[in-house]
Amino acid sequence: MAFSFLLAGCSKAPSEKAEIDTNVAFDQYKNAFLESFWQVSPEYALYNGRYEFASHLRINDAAARAADAEFISQHMALLAKFSVDELNGTNKGDWAIIDNELRSWQWRLSTFKDYQWNPSHYNVAGPIGLILNTEYAPIEERLAAINERLIKVPAYYQAAEANIVSPALPQTLLAIDQNRGAIGLLEGGLQEAIESAAISEKTKQDLVMHTQQAVAAIEHYVEFLEQMVPALEAGGAKDFRIGEALYEQKFSFDIVSEFSAKQVYEMALAEKAKIHVEMATLAEQLWPRYFPEQPMPEDSLILIGRVIEQVSLEHAKPSEFVAAVQTQIPALDAFVVEHDLMDTDRNKPLVVRETPAYQRGFSIASIEAPGPYDSAANTYYNVSPVDDLSPEMQESHLREYNSYTMQILNIHEAVPGHYTQLVHANKSPSLIKAIFGNGAMIEGWAVYTERMMLEQGYGEGQPELWLMYYKWNLRTVVNTILDYSIQVLGMDEQAALALLMNEAFQEEAEARGKWRRASLSQVQLTSYFTGYKEIYAFREEQKQRLGEDFNLKAFHNEFLGYGSAPVKVIKDNMRAH
Repeated sequence: MAFSFLLAGCSKAPSEKAEIDTNVAFDQYKNAFLESFWQVSPEYALYNGRYEFASHLRINDAAARAADAEFISQHMALLAKFSVDELNGTNKGDWAIIDNELRSWQWRLSTFKDYQWNPSHYNVAGPIGLILNTEYAPIEERLAAINERLIKVPAYYQAAEANIVSPALPQTLLAIDQNRGAIGLLEGGLQEAIESAAISEKTKQDLVMHTQQAVAAIEHYVEFLEQMVPALEAGGAKDFRIGEALYEQKFSFDIVSEFSAKQVYEMALAEKAKIHVEMATLAEQLWPRYFPEQPMPEDSLILIGRVIEQVSLEHAKPSEFVAAVQTQIPALDAFVVEHDLMDTDRNKPLVVRETPAYQRGFSIASIEAPGPYDSAANTYYNVSPVDDLSPEMQESHLREYNSYTMQILNIHEAVPGHYTQLVHANKSPSLIKAIFGNGAMIEGWAVYTERMMLEQGYGEGQPELWLMYYKWNLRTVVNTILDYSIQVLGMDEQAALALLMNEAFQEEAEARGKWRRASLSQVQLTSYFTGYKEIYAFREEQKQRLGEDFNLKAFHNEFLGYGSAPVKVIKDNMRAH
């Protein structure tokens, strides 16, 4: 690379001039790293707002993985040329993030190899849906980009079928469901866009033909997976549990914590016991209100469960679930502004919508935010409707996401949780921190805001809201216990459901959904509790350190100003001044 001579020279002299040169060189390196990274990861570029890559569909074959390995090797060598001690605080953090990203990527290719056993990694719908829904260019240009992608879809799924040699059953079933959703996108929303676009008849015919070929390729992939299912169900599937060694390695790369996975698991067990005490106190307070003529149960877990059952009956109607989410967002935004909790930006649109079919099956609500290169684009708050569930499952879901819990959910997902954090992240001067977001920081921040909002007076101390907050927070804690217990300790579905329903007071539908999620992913469920504990403890540390000079809004703005960096990186920077 053109700047490599500078890297070799600027890491030797310890003078102030050398430090300046090292940071200049590292800034040049970061830009070059990203530009070369987009070449091997065009879908990731697209999700970050680099729409010139919209027509690029990466085919995950052996040649692509060899190119990945070469990219990793080259950049690990380039990164090693820098003396970290000579970098400023921002660049030290960026160096650590790039280093972790490269080592994690290398580990996935050489050790984890989930491209061989996770069929749900292969789905062309996401980028196509993003191109259709993001008005970064006239629809005619966007359809041209989609057309280029469609041409490569058959080769994409041929590579996928060649890669899948030892699939796990839950991931296979998810891939079947989500790729059926992809077919729905191509035959539905894409066809509507083609028919209404001002393009020539020949262009329309080409798009329709390539769409049909893409649909056929997806159908073949679905059939390929469906044919494997009987053998997988009969015992031929790879165990979706990854075991202790791989779990600790993945935790280290994904979470970037000061703790090990086992330590966080043990912290979560202790936290669960503390929350049960808090919930019992609230349940005792609420019992006379809901059961005025009945004696209070002596067993605290039964007491808590009975009160939760009654409070949970206050919920939205099935047909109004998504709309109920939407109506709460302005009130949360107004509370943040009124109490001056952090900077907000009302010019960044948040669109509440039903979760697209090709994204359903993993969680009931999620934020889909634009990348830092297109930070003005819509942020979508995806909420899965409950209309198509059976009446029993509808009621179970609605009790789980009752009128109180829904407020906590909206704080977490929207304001001032994920949506607010990602708006700040896209303004970060460090593209590296914005692009390579750390899951524990992102999820930890959202969990932190739930408690912070109630501490600042949201809900006016309503005991029902605090009880449901603790139930929701208990979900965060139990997520960690559940994930570690399943992936490392071998917990089965029956024991998992007992934990979730009896000790975390979750409805059966939610508990079964969480079992499914824990069988589909690893480590991610620990990110909520790990990040939350580290952020909350750091805030209390800063309060002690700064005394009367501590300002909550200033703390929030500075913390968020470091983008989606690992909490450890943010703490190091904030402690330095």
